[in-house]
Amino acid sequence: MTSSHPRSSQTRVPRLRGGRIARSGIYLAVGAALALPVHAQQPAPDLVPAGAADTPQQTSELGAVTVRGEYIPEPMANTAEVASFVTREDFERTGDSTAAAALTRVSGLSVVGDKYVYVRGLGERYSSALFNGSPLPSPEPLQRVVPLDLFPAEALAGVTVQKTYSVKYPGEFGGGVIDLQGVTVPDSPFFKVDIGFGGNSVTTRSPGLTYYGSNRDWWGYDTGRRDLPAEIVNSAQPITSANYSPEWLAAFGSALNNPNLYVVQRKRRIDPDVNFGASAGTSFEIADGVRLGVIGVASFDNDWRTRTGLQQDGVFTDGGVELYRDYDFATTRMNARVNGLFGLGLETAQHSVAWNTLYVHDTVKETRSRDGYNFNVGVDIREDGTLWLERQLINNQLAGKSNFGEYDALKLSWRLGQSRARRLTPYETDVRYANVDGTWVHGSGANSLRFGAVDDEVASGGVDLDWRLPIERELTLSAGLAYSDNDRAAVQRTFRFDTLGGALPVYNQYQRIDYLFSDYNFQNGLLTVTETTPNNNGESAYEGTLKTQAAYLQLEGEIAPTWRAAVGVRYEDATQAVHPLDIFSGERVGGVFAAQPLRNDYLLPAATVTWNFADNQQIRFGASRTIARPQFRELAPQQYTDPDNNRLFFGNPFLVDSELTNLDLRYEWFFNAGEYFTAGLFHKSIDNPVEAVIGDFGGNQLYQGFLNAPEATLYGVELEFKKYFAPEFRLLGDGRLYFATNYTWSSSEVNAEEGDTVIPPGFNGVPQDARSFVGDGTRMQGQSDHIGNLQFGVENDSADFRATLIANYVSERISVRGRSGQPDYMEDPGVTLDFVMRKGLDMGSFGWNTLKPSLSFSARNLLNTKHEEYQERDGARIDLYTYKPGISWDVSLSIDF
Repeated sequence: MTSSHPRSSQTRVPRLRGGRIARSGIYLAVGAALALPVHAQQPAPDLVPAGAADTPQQTSELGAVTVRGEYIPEPMANTAEVASFVTREDFERTGDSTAAAALTRVSGLSVVGDKYVYVRGLGERYSSALFNGSPLPSPEPLQRVVPLDLFPAEALAGVTVQKTYSVKYPGEFGGGVIDLQGVTVPDSPFFKVDIGFGGNSVTTRSPGLTYYGSNRDWWGYDTGRRDLPAEIVNSAQPITSANYSPEWLAAFGSALNNPNLYVVQRKRRIDPDVNFGASAGTSFEIADGVRLGVIGVASFDNDWRTRTGLQQDGVFTDGGVELYRDYDFATTRMNARVNGLFGLGLETAQHSVAWNTLYVHDTVKETRSRDGYNFNVGVDIREDGTLWLERQLINNQLAGKSNFGEYDALKLSWRLGQSRARRLTPYETDVRYANVDGTWVHGSGANSLRFGAVDDEVASGGVDLDWRLPIERELTLSAGLAYSDNDRAAVQRTFRFDTLGGALPVYNQYQRIDYLFSDYNFQNGLLTVTETTPNNNGESAYEGTLKTQAAYLQLEGEIAPTWRAAVGVRYEDATQAVHPLDIFSGERVGGVFAAQPLRNDYLLPAATVTWNFADNQQIRFGASRTIARPQFRELAPQQYTDPDNNRLFFGNPFLVDSELTNLDLRYEWFFNAGEYFTAGLFHKSIDNPVEAVIGDFGGNQLYQGFLNAPEATLYGVELEFKKYFAPEFRLLGDGRLYFATNYTWSSSEVNAEEGDTVIPPGFNGVPQDARSFVGDGTRMQGQSDHIGNLQFGVENDSADFRATLIANYVSERISVRGRSGQPDYMEDPGVTLDFVMRKGLDMGSFGWNTLKPSLSFSARNLLNTKHEEYQERDGARIDLYTYKPGISWDVSLSIDF
């Protein structure tokens, strides 16, 4: 039918709905528990036996508590699990600007795409991220876990990475949990400002690509120019010739047309990076014994990066490689980030309550062009594109702690959190040209405009109660309740400019793109707009929900002299659902993609034991049962193109939960303050692990999807060493050298026995032979056999000087499983080398004793290591996405008042 006027109902991101919670299944597991010895104390003089002064340090008994350690650091002593810690001192030593960068230094961790943390070779789906103990939403379409590059170092007091499971944490625990701690109320007033600049060897002051956009793009905020026009927002049906008259289609086309958002320009010199910020805090007593504190952090960063490299795709044959596309590409990205944190705290001797708000706004403005031979059409092709990717996270948390009893035997803590993450991709454009006699010309309909939005919200709460039992031994009984309500809505609309009545006239094929896509051509009947948004099965919009309720009980403490244990169980009940939506009516869509919700409840036991068998030495053993749920995007049928690699993604609504059995054994020796050696073994058995696979829509249109493999195992060894040296070097003065290293070897195996089946994407829920999609005995997707980290530095507190050389190595891993009969997609991160230096400046000679300035310098990727994603077989290779990121550097000045 033809409409004379669009209907006024508004298309928007769907309103989220909840779902009821059901229970099914109970899972049992074995365990033994992990704990820590208390700090050593000097015995009272009248308790020192005769001759004790002539003997080495000895075990001392005081009541029922046996003390055999004085060098075990406080973070290690306060956790009953295998854990690693990133402190404020570590942030300063390595100069890392985000949580993601800092976690590359932790044993067994690797970071993918500068955002997502892989713990012990397991993908980001097997890790969870918390902020002050509360779950966080994600602005990313492909992940439920929040990308850790969003968290600036200035807003963090530290990061805890726990690798053995504690029932106090959510049951989604495979590789580990990452708990980010926000900056707390200061003990004394401070004020600090920072300013800096930097660059990149292949970007700064070199030619690059850009497009105009708007005059506020530099700050990462759009002026509204990129908003989807109201005429289209208010449309209640697809914008096609079947639904609207030519006059209305011309009006729609003119409204969508905006040459500032798709005309690719060559920029002669890319600007240097700029960053500045400030932080301040104070506290004061507002009544007798009542203290109020306030803290604020704000910062801004703007940086540019150009990538040039090779993109290919094709198929391996008996004769070698048959390429579909063979392109050279160039991409320039401007990244602008605004961060802010505000904290308010009130405390007394027994009670405290704190409020904090974290704000992160991160924008990528990208201009890209790639060209090369397209074997499907038989000519050289050029594809130009622009992107505006805006991510925002607002996290609010209210938390409190109270101690009761004469000796604080009863402790109560609680937290309430509300977070919202949003991702917008307005006016993501692609325009294709063909090379005809050496000139790039336009083809009819060889373009697209995409508008996408993702809203992710989490409301959460929890209460924990710890009771020190009134018995001789040190035993604490803990119990707690927690809930989390995660809602997500995602929508994407796609349009194309077409000709009316056939191919473009020859003259128009040679027009510059802003002249071709002009209002004149729309109003005079040469061009029209066609909406290509797929909507038959809800491929363009969905709403997702995950509601969890949990309770736990744990007993932790000394079970015998030199032995401690923590034994507990967590009950977790959850309902997860993804509902495809009709993008115009907002109604849920039935059919094959409307899978039933995942309703499960679990009993998740965990037990750990620590034996402090010698001075400053202990052995830990832990066992637990945990789960990993599929992510919303992996379940949703919505098609999505990743701007990083131009790869199409498609979900699988038939995924189920993964279940894990975890075993850990670790030896720890703390031979001096801040110095240690640890060695550990770990083993994980995983039922129904989720693996990323490549599928084929037909016509050589590849996409990345997901399936549950039958089972997998992962095992490995972790080694870590840290030592300070104070050699008699004149140049060192009273300083010291610092050396730290860690290494993780791991191995994994996916098992697919004869008769096992999987449900791959694109097969409408029909089981298929597992070995056709997952090779029996192959390693898990995302797992690297070798991960190594080395830091060597100089520290001199009296001279206020610190310099560190940092090396990282991650061996190749499977990024995506290749389609049937084809090699897997491999990624080879390789070796990276960074250098960081900080020097305090003495302003006393100028009479500015109150100022404490410091100068910092960092250089990243000094080896200019390439990013490589490829397929390879029998010496033949397809470079899927290969480029050199260049060497980055940064200089900044900080002033403490």
